[in-house]
Amino acid sequence: MTSRRPAPAARRTARAGRIAALTVTALAATLLTPLDARAGIPAAPPAEARPAQTARPADAAAAVDLDTSRAVWIDRSTVAWNGAEGAAATQLLASRTGSITADGATLSGGDRQALRLTPTTLSAAQRAAHPHLKEYAAWSLAPRDRHRVRDALRGQVVAAQRAADGTLLAATGVQTAGVLDDLYADRAAGAGLGPVFRDGRPTLSVWAPTAQRVALEIGDRTVRMRRDDATGVWSVTGPASWKGRAYRYAVTVWAPTAGEVVTNTVTDPYSVALTTDSERSLVVDLDDRALAPRGWDHYRKPAAVPLRDAQIQELHIRDFSVADPTAEPDHRGTYLAFTDRHSDGSRHLRELAAAGTSYVHLLPAFDIATIPEDRSGQATPDCDLAALPADSGEQQECVARTAAQDAFNWGYDPYHYTVPEGSYATDPDGTRRTVEFREMVKSLNEDGLRVVMDVVYNHTAASGQARTSVLDRIVPGYYQRLLADGSVADSTCCAGTATENAMMGKLVVDSIVTWAREYKVDGFRFDLMGHHPKANILAVRKALDALTPAEDGVDGSRIVLYGEGWNFGEVADDARFVQATQRNMAGTGIATFSDRARDAVRGGGPFDADPGVQGFASGLYTDPNGSADNGTPAEQKARLLHYQDLIKVGLTGNLADYAFTDTTGRRVTGAGVDYNGAPAGYAAAPGDALAYADAHDNESLFDALAFKLPADTSADDRARMQVLALATAALSQGPALSQAGTDLLRSKSLDRNSYDSGDWFNAVHWNCADGNGFGRGLPPAADNRDKWPYAAPLLNTVRVGCPQITGASAAYRDLLRIRTGEEDFSLATAARVRSRLSFPLSGRDETPGVITMRLGGLVVVFNATPERQEQRVDAAAGTGYRLHPVQAAGADAVVKGASYTAGTGTFTVPGRTVAVFRRAG
Repeated sequence: MTSRRPAPAARRTARAGRIAALTVTALAATLLTPLDARAGIPAAPPAEARPAQTARPADAAAAVDLDTSRAVWIDRSTVAWNGAEGAAATQLLASRTGSITADGATLSGGDRQALRLTPTTLSAAQRAAHPHLKEYAAWSLAPRDRHRVRDALRGQVVAAQRAADGTLLAATGVQTAGVLDDLYADRAAGAGLGPVFRDGRPTLSVWAPTAQRVALEIGDRTVRMRRDDATGVWSVTGPASWKGRAYRYAVTVWAPTAGEVVTNTVTDPYSVALTTDSERSLVVDLDDRALAPRGWDHYRKPAAVPLRDAQIQELHIRDFSVADPTAEPDHRGTYLAFTDRHSDGSRHLRELAAAGTSYVHLLPAFDIATIPEDRSGQATPDCDLAALPADSGEQQECVARTAAQDAFNWGYDPYHYTVPEGSYATDPDGTRRTVEFREMVKSLNEDGLRVVMDVVYNHTAASGQARTSVLDRIVPGYYQRLLADGSVADSTCCAGTATENAMMGKLVVDSIVTWAREYKVDGFRFDLMGHHPKANILAVRKALDALTPAEDGVDGSRIVLYGEGWNFGEVADDARFVQATQRNMAGTGIATFSDRARDAVRGGGPFDADPGVQGFASGLYTDPNGSADNGTPAEQKARLLHYQDLIKVGLTGNLADYAFTDTTGRRVTGAGVDYNGAPAGYAAAPGDALAYADAHDNESLFDALAFKLPADTSADDRARMQVLALATAALSQGPALSQAGTDLLRSKSLDRNSYDSGDWFNAVHWNCADGNGFGRGLPPAADNRDKWPYAAPLLNTVRVGCPQITGASAAYRDLLRIRTGEEDFSLATAARVRSRLSFPLSGRDETPGVITMRLGGLVVVFNATPERQEQRVDAAAGTGYRLHPVQAAGADAVVKGASYTAGTGTFTVPGRTVAVFRRAG
């Protein structure tokens, strides 16, 4: 398609308001219908590996404790609170000055007003909207006091209960997100927040319904802002001369975590540009022609690829070029490195694109809280890392000393959601980051690759009064998800956001629409998407679908969405809302990562005490490594055969209703295959599940295989098993993702959680002469020390070189060419998969370590064993098959030894090889 200039700002702003209003209203309606340490955050495991998070025990539920907030004000007339039994009087106390204090069983405070509460019950609609409160007692606000609700919310609010004699029985703070939504969300839904330009004049707006005062600090001036009582939005319109000026808001508000009314000087949560290190927001119009790279309005994007056909490379912006000597020196580690068309990295991406890779998925590129943006302030290791032994612990010690101040982090610690990260720009102060991000997108598009952004709306880097807490210092207690005692949920390992609250949901939608419209981003991957309501993600889909080339410069219906649908934490099992989890998202056209085949291919799980637990592509039973945790030979065989059933389900696109004969001889569906107590198949259509063998979380595929394959496995065989593992994802129905560099046998020196491990462990080495990253020292102790006894011997002995690195990459590209060149790998419906795909040799006599798949006119044999295997398919007898021409003329000499005997229907495939045969004629 040809990119077009967006519509004029005023028209687009009005349209954005309509979209936001529709999506927030839809979210609210749905919620009322019954029913990884990365910057301190560890890699996100699947539900099976993570305990549910619960609130602190309610043993003090009836205590006088104003440091908690156990009462929940869910709408303008109702409070849910399990207070004291036998109370004679229940009320809300409000203080504009925050003067209410507790001294033992006594409440003090001079300016408080009282709002009377009477017992009631939660309605069916209220219980459906707040299922975690369904067992709470309910209290109704006296009708005569309801006109005072807005005023009460602009200060401290306390729920209190007294006995008939006046004795104070219980007192606690109050959670107010529900009542704020009830009062303001519908009218605020269409508000244009942040800087909006009309006729050259900027209006700055911020939603702060509980604030007592908001002022704009711009330059050396402080300007009062006006409050709209209907929406809770404060705004001010300034002269055209404000354009480009730095600003912050001074918000006077009751802050429960501080226990007082404070004035917070804070940046704009709807910022579109920032100064260095996010000190101030900037008054910027993203439609300013000066921010458009040359050709931005008219270049041609590569053809849109449906999600079910997407082949995705997951790539960290800094990893891409920081160690690439062929990139321009000033561009290394930045957005502009993607414009260096003659660099090794860019050449490799173009080779992948030519073979069939359709998307580059960029790890978080929004404003990140933990990376110093000024290059002069970024620390670097002061050791000669390259001179140290392969199994030394000194490299990780040296890297750890500077980790907090170096230029590296994965970026899962959001600061401002809708501004490009400044450390990836050549100049972080101002709008260069905007221009250079756009240049990166344009260059990737021109190289044949569409761009996906990894987005992290499920948590913030901080909450409360912390310096990098933006949302919570403007509307305390609203944007963060609160547990029963009022503490912030942190099951994501950071301060969780309440995306179920309407204005947090609106922020998600507005931010995504901005990235799509203003930066031409082609897709979004949601971190820990299971912590979002399904309704919120569907609202994003609806808003994107409303974008058109004529009005917005993009076709939003072509933008792909996928995310981590793990089910854990305080929201697990739809405890608070219908989650955007694997099974819940089936049939929506929004994909979730499938861990089923991943674990079967690699073996075990990402948190095994012994990393040597084997799987299909790592030698289980067929090439045992001696680990006791693999079990007896009989146990290994049984587990391997079950793994093969999991992989078969994955090859169908993880379809729940796909029926086949499993390796025990039973007729089962995908949903009937067990995965750690959960159904293996959960998808309703190809494209619901995203296949992968590795990603940034946990060990890279090469490192996982290094732990699992027998120590004496040759370099050639390690490369072959890597390709075979990748093939199980690349040749499945539906989308597939691999970590950038995995085709080049990328290693992180066995680091299972490299979120803050610096360039030394993370950089991609595009030229095989630089190695693959293995043997660069023991991985950082914080997340890997318990694996050091397994790692040290491997780091000294496992080696691969250019023949294996270039050979694996070429073989993987051949598989991509087959996958994208054969229509049967792109079946659009579950019915088509059922009619075209089969596993003819599945059953009690299936060969351990071999999977044979028949797909229309193709037969694919995955032989993970060390030996040549014969697979006789009676139904194919008498039919002419040949090795696929791509492999027959391809780079892998071994696969060319695969053959077919027509008389018996026998496919013969060398060991550790995936071979694709095509019917002749």
